[in-house]
Amino acid sequence: MAGSIKAVRGTRDLLPPETETWNFVEAVVREVFRVYNFHEIRTPILEDLQLFQRSVGEETDIVSKEMFAWEDRARAQSEKGQWLALRPENTAGVVRAYIENKLWERPGLQRFYYIGPQFRRERPQKGRYRQFYQIGAEVIGPPTAGSESPAVDAEVLEMLATLLDRLGIQHWILELNSVGCAADRQRFNEALRAALKDVVHKMCADCQRRAVTNPLRVLDCKVPEDQPIIESLPKMNEFLDEGCRAHFEEVRKILTAVGVPFKINNRLVRGLDYYTRTAFEFTHGGLGAQNAILGGGRYDGLSESLGGPAAPGIGFAIGEDRLVMTLQETAGTAARSVDIYIAPLGTGMNVEAARLARELRRESVSVIVGDDSFRLKKSLETASKTGARYALIVGENEISSGQFALKNLGTGEQITVARNEIPSKVLPAK
Repeated sequence: MAGSIKAVRGTRDLLPPETETWNFVEAVVREVFRVYNFHEIRTPILEDLQLFQRSVGEETDIVSKEMFAWEDRARAQSEKGQWLALRPENTAGVVRAYIENKLWERPGLQRFYYIGPQFRRERPQKGRYRQFYQIGAEVIGPPTAGSESPAVDAEVLEMLATLLDRLGIQHWILELNSVGCAADRQRFNEALRAALKDVVHKMCADCQRRAVTNPLRVLDCKVPEDQPIIESLPKMNEFLDEGCRAHFEEVRKILTAVGVPFKINNRLVRGLDYYTRTAFEFTHGGLGAQNAILGGGRYDGLSESLGGPAAPGIGFAIGEDRLVMTLQETAGTAARSVDIYIAPLGTGMNVEAARLARELRRESVSVIVGDDSFRLKKSLETASKTGARYALIVGENEISSGQFALKNLGTGEQITVARNEIPSKVLPAK
């Protein structure tokens, strides 16, 4: 017999009760985004390969090593096929949609959020998968709408602090840096190349490659043996022009005023070519060495690089897989248990149990309906195994009197309750 087919390496099934935590996260996220006036955007999972080559950068690890890309061959041999890619990140797709749909014609700043899968062919490890999920948001618009303002950066960061607090994640750390404008980065890259010239041969293979293709990425190396060399390299803040320096100072000033704590990390860079000025990460110690929950930054020239108008923006992406892991390991978020297990007793009680279940579900009570073939003892055992908090007995006497036995399966306490009072007895008070 042929072997069973399994999930592709680097992917996995999300199963109950874990999916309850995912639903909790996404419900909180949507509510926080609503309060901050962000609106959902859904872009295709498939995009033209050029989108990522031109935005993320051909020399980045994502494009050069990690993307799932292929040629979609044309039907006629005379036609040229199109190269497609599964999206490895979503900012480029959002900006592409902004340009294609002429969203700059709408008034004010455009505030988008998204929730969905991304794809990268990287080595699977704790919290990292080849199909992974991101929650992200982007604020983008013409300069006349105030899109370059440091107040926008600070508001996004304050929103993220609120979001993590609402999710129950404690002891997060906001790390901040400025990667400057394109001219600043060019000067910094030249300084890095010069500083690395005589020492890079002592570093890991990835750093040796990055020193040539993308020196900024050397700063992101996690190899312990390379850290003393990296600490001795030039710092980005030494190369900021006055405009970028003032912008970064204003971001920090606003964050301090609204009570969002942060620390400066001069080594913090973003691995994608489109980032400018403010760069940030929120980290958490519960995730080990790869401790970033989310990251993002400003990308003031991305729209122009994709053929669009000037549209400065800032955004972030949350690794939802790692966020859920953090909640499970630190915050202890538990899946909501079933409220009531209805135990029909006696011939014909399935009909009455179904009617009662419909009434309760309309009142937002979660219900599992048993089978009338069970005896009372068997029904209570089954109710406990399902994780229900209460068992509700439905027999002929209960239906005729309108009074039902409701048993708390945690404490063993049993009370008699009127039909219309059942929801108030099992649901938490609002």
